[in-house]
Order: sequence, then structure tokens, then C-alpha cells
Amino acid sequence: MRFAYSIQQKVKIAVLLFFIMTCSILIRILEDKSVKNMNESFISLYNDRLVPAMDLYHIVENLYARRNIIESVLYTNAQAHQLDLRGNLARYNRNIDSLVNKYEKTYLVQQEKVQLQDLKKNLKSIMTMEQRLVNHVYNNQSAVALNDYERQGKAMFSNATNYLTKLIDTQKQVGNEIITDTERIVSGSKIYSNLQLALAILIGILIVGILFTSNVVNIRNDKFNLN
Repeated sequence: MRFAYSIQQKVKIAVLLFFIMTCSILIRILEDKSVKNMNESFISLYNDRLVPAMDLYHIVENLYARRNIIESVLYTNAQAHQLDLRGNLARYNRNIDSLVNKYEKTYLVQQEKVQLQDLKKNLKSIMTMEQRLVNHVYNNQSAVALNDYERQGKAMFSNATNYLTKLIDTQKQVGNEIITDTERIVSGSKIYSNLQLALAILIGILIVGILFTSNVVNIRNDKFNLN
């Protein structure tokens, strides 16, 4: 009877250990998934938020450079040929197009897609306006060019700045959401680690229990044999 009781207890402990082992494997899988999600969040934060934010900043730089060179010709009577008005504007436009195309390939939320389309339309309008101004300037019609710029050009550049500001604000908002998700993942990883620690302690207690049970059975068997 004692032998059967001992076997029964060991079977129960073995089943419990198997259950604990299964839980440990599941926790490990969940922890690996959390680490993977955390890594993806950091990659997205860099590739889809930090780098594009810098690209938006460079778009703003090129936009202001375009505006400055136009205003230099219109307001200070700087020579368009000396400033290479056509060449510089074309260079800034290529830079902006390249940055916009690069930005468009990143992950964009719906709000960003709408804002980006508004920006692209605005930049296209600015380019058309610039070509008209350049033609007036090279045809010695600076007064006409200045009037055209005062009526439409300034507002177009201001609108472009507003669209870029909205995109930057959205970048910040989505970036904060990613950080919040990452913090949630980190909290989950801490929970998994604590569970693993608790299971390790439980396994240790069970091992001690098995050893204690084995010693008790051996002592009883020795006493039985002596009798």
C-alpha cells in the first residue's frame, strides 16, 4: 500500500511538473513574441517616424530656399542670371520631389495620406507659379512677376508650410502612440519574466518535495525490512 501510495504521489507530481513545463513553454513563446513586437516598434519608430521627420525638415529647408531666391529677385532687384534663378529653382524642386517620394514610401496612417496629397497638390501649384514668375522675370516683366507673387505666391508658400507642419504634428502623434505601445509591451515582458521566476521557484519546491518524499519512503522501507 505504501509503495502504491508513493507511486501515486509521484505521478501527481509528474503531472504537475508537466503542466508547469507546458506553461513555461507558452510563456517563453509569448515573451519571444513580445521581444519581436518591441523590435518592430523600434524599427518603425526609426524608419517610419524619425527619418521621415528629418525628411520633412529638409523639405521645409528647400521650400524656404526656393522662396528666398524668388524674393531676392523680386524685392531686391537681384539679377536672375547671376543667381541662376532657373537652375537653382530646378535643383530645389528635384530635392523636394525626391524627399516627397521617399516619404511616400514609408508607413503612413490615413491622416498622413490625406495631408501628403494636399501637400503634393500645393507643391505642384507652386511649381507652376514659379515657372510663370521666372518667365516674367526673364522677359523683363519684374513688376508683373511681383504682382503675381503678392497675389498668389505668398499664400501658396504659407499653405505649403502649414501642410508640412500638420504632417510633422501627425508624425509626433503617431510616434507617441508607438512609444505607448512599446511601454505596454515592456510591461507585458516584465509580467512574463515574473511568471517564469514564480514557476522556477515552484519547480524548486516540487523537487525538494520529491526528494523529501523519497527519503521518507526509504526510511520507512528500511524500518519495515528491519522488522
